[in-house]
Amino acid sequence: MLPETIRGAVAGSVIPTDPGAERPGGSGAALTAGRSPGAAPRVGYVLKMFPRFSETFVLTELLALQQHGVPVGVFSLRLPDDGRFHRELSLLEAPVHHIGGHHLRTAELWALLGAARTALPGLVLHLDDLLDAEVGEAAQAVLLAGAAVENGITHLHAHFASIAARVARLAARLAGITYSVTAHAKDIFVDDIDDAELARTLGDAHTVVTISRYNADHLAARFPEIGDRLRLVRNGIDLAGFPFRADLVHRPPRIAAIGRLVEKKGFGYLLQAAALLRDRGVGFHLDLVGTGALATVLAADVQQLGLADRVRLHGAQPQDRVREVVAGAAVLAAPCVVGADGNRDGLPTVLLEAMALGTPCVSTPVTGIGEAVVPGRTGLLVPERDPRALADALESLLTDRALGAGLAAAARRLVEQDYDTRRQAAAVAAGFGVPTAAPEGALR
Repeated sequence: MLPETIRGAVAGSVIPTDPGAERPGGSGAALTAGRSPGAAPRVGYVLKMFPRFSETFVLTELLALQQHGVPVGVFSLRLPDDGRFHRELSLLEAPVHHIGGHHLRTAELWALLGAARTALPGLVLHLDDLLDAEVGEAAQAVLLAGAAVENGITHLHAHFASIAARVARLAARLAGITYSVTAHAKDIFVDDIDDAELARTLGDAHTVVTISRYNADHLAARFPEIGDRLRLVRNGIDLAGFPFRADLVHRPPRIAAIGRLVEKKGFGYLLQAAALLRDRGVGFHLDLVGTGALATVLAADVQQLGLADRVRLHGAQPQDRVREVVAGAAVLAAPCVVGADGNRDGLPTVLLEAMALGTPCVSTPVTGIGEAVVPGRTGLLVPERDPRALADALESLLTDRALGAGLAAAARRLVEQDYDTRRQAAAVAAGFGVPTAAPEGALR
């Protein structure tokens, strides 16, 4: 049992995953029960923030693990800052714990270390690691390690090789357990990433998962020491929630675009392409769903380009509404770009959703996007920051529905083969030592 001083700092304890109902306990009772010999490992998912409206892939993966019977607890390093929740969150049975402590001052950290040294024998052995860490991360690592011990967690898995992975790494060392990490894009490509710190974070991991061949090749070249622990497991979606619709020929000429309104999504170029389509006399309407820092800029662009009667900015929408917009569109546009700071998308989940639903896609060859949107086979790719090429591709799919139908059918087959969350979650779990049937070829 942890000292009360530590238990008290694990703020919030259990966050209800159903926004409308308190559910203390739930499957947490099973998670905290004594572990019998030979029982499956118990996994703690470490997220900077959970739930997060824009990270549907994390929730999808957790729900798939739940279907596989993998005992999982979720540890969030920050409280959610968004009152919106996807309806599917209510299906998650895993207990969600908030780990406080990231605002601790140095003096408070020392008091925490003193209180934790009995419950965490590994603390003394790894004191140098804690001293090298930022104060808030060190405090959260101590608290997370205590929570892991308290809950019988045997392995920690972090999404994103940044703060979540750094805290998971430290906590795993303190608790004497293993950890793994899924690397996406922002966490490995942004210009100001500290290479030495990232090497340390990935270098100690039991397994490093990443979501595309592009990412895997990049990491293998940059950090060859992790090569034998590097696994390619693509993001998955729940295909049951995205049934294929073969009605493309009857859909109105609507373009759907979904995502946060930030530089890397490239939506400014999409508006320029829309103006070109209008000037060419192409009939269309653009539905842009999302919110973000560029909302005001994009709204001004719509007015300046004279597109107010062609473009609707919907703001952020729940997953079922997003699905409705994508399924009713003749084409989905994801004009991703590499941002000025190196930030970029790994593979927007909405691309996979559109491919599953039978909506043909136009995107750009940023990171691993071309592995899903294979040019001329499962979709169309255009150079990034090229409104004219983007307009050409959109026009071809708006006016040639047979072309779009062929691409959409092939895209659905590819998603079923490589992006089915049931198979992908099993592949992730295999890295935890959980005995699930990982699909052949899914692991590097």
